[in-house]
Amino acid sequence: MSEALAKGEVESVSISSEPKTEDNEPRSAQQLPQPKGYKLLIALPEPDEMTEGGILKAAKTLQDEEVGSIVGMVLKLGADAYNDPKRFPSGPLCKEGDWILMRSYSGTRFKVHGKEFRLINDDSVEATVEDPRGIIKV
Repeated sequence: MSEALAKGEVESVSISSEPKTEDNEPRSAQQLPQPKGYKLLIALPEPDEMTEGGILKAAKTLQDEEVGSIVGMVLKLGADAYNDPKRFPSGPLCKEGDWILMRSYSGTRFKVHGKEFRLINDDSVEATVEDPRGIIKV
């Protein structure tokens, strides 16, 4: 940081907002992060907007169901996920594309374009499921 900028003497600073590739071409941003280390990137399912009886759920109820979800789909695995044979002697607990059960409120929660995702530890996976429909937290 320049001394003038640090003192507040500069009104504006021009910074290029377009990242470049090695070939100096504009690079398109990836909206979803690449999990690092032993983290897994999980997508949460959209909660049903209506009850089985046809009653429309309140926005607060939908938010509570999404935030407290115990089901998610594995989108990406970090490079070190499930690589420790001492911690995972039977191998990986899940793979990309699997539906998993996890503890509610676990991981780092974030939204991209209104859709919630989580970064969780590889040992936070409780189970895999074929069909997540109908699974609810009690």
